[in-house]
Amino acid sequence: MKDKNNPQKNRRIMTKIMMLLTGLTFLVFVYRFSTIMLTKKVDGVNLSEQIDNLYSRSSILPAKRGTIYDIGGNPIAMDATSYSLVAVLTDKWSQDKENPQHIIEKEETAEALSKHISMSKSEILSLLNQEGVDQVEFGLAGTNLTYGTKADIEAEKLPGIFFEETPSRLYPNGIFASHLVGYAAVDTETEDAEKNRLVGMMGIEEAYDDILNGQDGKVSDQKDSEGYGIPGTEVVLEEPIDGKEIYLTLDMRLQTYLETLMTKVYEEAEPEEMVAMLVNPKTGAVMAATQRPTFNATTMEGIDSKWQNLLIEEPFEPGSTFKILTIAAAINEGIFRPYDTYSSGEIEVEGGTIHDYNLTGWGQISYLEGFGRSSNVMVVKLVQEMGYDVWEEYMHAFGVSTSTESGLANEATGAYNYSYPLEKANTTFGQGVTITPFQLVQAFTSIANDGKTMKLNYIHKIVDPVTNEEEVIQPQETSSPITKETAQTVLEYLTTVVYEDYGTATAYSIDNAKVGVKTGTAELVDPESGKYYTGTNEYLYSAVGFAPIEDPSYILYVTLKMPKNNEQKNFVDYLTDVFNPMMTRAVAYDELGTESEGTKKQAAIPKVTNLSKEEAVANLEEIGFSSVSVIGSGSRIVQQFPYNETQALFNQKVILMTEGAMTMPDVRGWSKDDVLKISELTGVSFEFEGDGYVVYQEKSEGSLLNVEESIKINLE
Repeated sequence: MKDKNNPQKNRRIMTKIMMLLTGLTFLVFVYRFSTIMLTKKVDGVNLSEQIDNLYSRSSILPAKRGTIYDIGGNPIAMDATSYSLVAVLTDKWSQDKENPQHIIEKEETAEALSKHISMSKSEILSLLNQEGVDQVEFGLAGTNLTYGTKADIEAEKLPGIFFEETPSRLYPNGIFASHLVGYAAVDTETEDAEKNRLVGMMGIEEAYDDILNGQDGKVSDQKDSEGYGIPGTEVVLEEPIDGKEIYLTLDMRLQTYLETLMTKVYEEAEPEEMVAMLVNPKTGAVMAATQRPTFNATTMEGIDSKWQNLLIEEPFEPGSTFKILTIAAAINEGIFRPYDTYSSGEIEVEGGTIHDYNLTGWGQISYLEGFGRSSNVMVVKLVQEMGYDVWEEYMHAFGVSTSTESGLANEATGAYNYSYPLEKANTTFGQGVTITPFQLVQAFTSIANDGKTMKLNYIHKIVDPVTNEEEVIQPQETSSPITKETAQTVLEYLTTVVYEDYGTATAYSIDNAKVGVKTGTAELVDPESGKYYTGTNEYLYSAVGFAPIEDPSYILYVTLKMPKNNEQKNFVDYLTDVFNPMMTRAVAYDELGTESEGTKKQAAIPKVTNLSKEEAVANLEEIGFSSVSVIGSGSRIVQQFPYNETQALFNQKVILMTEGAMTMPDVRGWSKDDVLKISELTGVSFEFEGDGYVVYQEKSEGSLLNVEESIKINLE
């Protein structure tokens, strides 16, 4: 009992226990520490990697998205870094009084900024004078700024003015085949915010996104305990692979001119929609194509007016232009006897009566005259003789209700009703059958190409910028629905529509070539009632032409849907306002030859796009071109006129355009033709008064240009 209560003995026991536990704990720590030293891991986590992660960082090296060019190498879409202007109004972030991070002098700041962005001093001041706001932005005027504009503003040394940098896509031509080319933008929904990748959202940009995008690289460097990069530690882990470049079949000269014509008519006629496309029938190359409504792919102005690409997404009833295919089938079957006669006006078909458009017809006329007058009765008679089954086979052979495999998103195939005799008869004149402009013009290539249908194509070649390897897209024949002799006969008969007094297309003749044209007036279905409209101008008007008719180099197709303004002009005037000058210009380009051998003081214009302004001007002057003017607020040339490889006299005016905002040059002393070069490059229209040379310009040198405005020019 005495031993149990001995305090001294108890303390000795506890001491031994504590020493034992301490020794065991020490052994555990020694083992653990030794394990960590040897393996450099804790619970399977590599400590070396953790330290590297703590003191190193990696970031994406973005690949350059491939540039899209026209067939002549002029840029249509290119990568750019854009900047957005931000003004800090609060002093909460200004810790260094000598280097304030907020605006000090608002008047001075507004005055300086008004010189570089399209806002007045008073408008800027109203933004800067807001109460209870830490920072402000400047709307559209302060976004999509070029590096040149950013540098100019930074040179003003304005406290409190900052820039946010974002990757962007530049479309230097403004409205330029916008729905076909499409656009690319930063994908805001991506989970990897570090990538900040541009993604094709529409048109060619979307269809060829994988080819254009390339592959991002990766770079790493070390940082100190404060998180700052340590100089000299940067290591490139993966080099970026830039996207491939795409050269389109579009011709800058023709496309820009078509846009100008379409804008003018769209503003005058006020239609719901318009479409125009110019195609080379020998190759299927789309040389120019546009629609209205349209949009500016850089500013996105107008994008909400119409998202659909009318070339391929919205099939419609074509009306009488479809009769070209009906006549071709009849000639090919040997049943079209041009000088036989028939009674025009109306024809009974099981299920109803079909009338000519004037209801009463023109009495007893020849089949050839019936074609010139666009007689519905005539084509119904032909197909009845041919047989509806045979006619349907021809429609299939021409590609009706078959995809053109354009590669563009949401391509429609169209359809037709063919259950009853009346439905079958209606298809002969383009009613009850729907088709897209792409399908229709592709079918028409067989008429202008010796009976062979060529697949429509908008890509000329794809180029790897690293290896310079080229993949040239070859023309592709899709079918041969008619013979060469048939095709040539159809072309001959199409001239009667233009050059005979009774023809429906007499207004479509041009001065520099003989053309064949077919017009169309298609009924439209009211989407609410499901029935055809009955109003005076509630139609889709169209015209398709072939030139030069002896051996067509071009097919031009133009549509005008439900024009509202019919007081000053009718639909024919509006269509010819696009068709006639466009076809004239296209044929003229075909006829351009080299200068005569005796001409001196001339040379080929070199390619100066993608050079700086200074380099471009120096290159031109070195060759001998002394009259060079620059349009635009940027530092890099994105367009030129005349185009590269064009033969030009040394005293000819050369116009260069930079990226960024378009600006007005000093054109005093210029000829009218020289001023029109600006219009061809920019799409801006001019109103001329007088003759001779420019003595007055409404917009002063350096003023911003707007394609929605027309600029007055006085000549003497």
